Amino acid sequence: MQKATFDEYIARFNARDRGAFEDYIDPKCVVLNGTLVINGAEGMKAHYARIWRSCSEELHVERFVSDDDSLAIQMWTHFGVKKDDEDSPFGPVKAGESFDYHGIIMYQLVNNKFTDIKVSYLSFSRTDLDGNTIQL
Repeated sequence: MQKATFDEYIARFNARDRGAFEDYIDPKCVVLNGTLVINGAEGMKAHYARIWRSCSEELHVERFVSDDDSLAIQMWTHFGVKKDDEDSPFGPVKAGESFDYHGIIMYQLVNNKFTDIKVSYLSFSRTDLDGNTIQL
């Protein structure tokens, strides 16, 4: 996948365009994010609907490498909590808190669609309402 194509996916993701999941993620794709397993575009839509109902999210690609059937990125993602949510994927959250993820993501590709995604954490932190940052 060319970087310009991946950049389009990220731009659509950052715009909360749920159609990007259908356009870029194979229905049989398996996403492994820590112990969380997400299946296909429909699973991604359901997962991110839970995040986006209470948080803003912005992905920043810091490094990109690819070949014909795989790509990897180094990424920073910032989540800003916009409203209290007792049942977010992060657990109970309060408006004004934030989360920051730094990590590496590996994608396998077939016909420019993601068929396998593995998320690796370098750091994941939570900043509370008092400005204290805790590594999770």
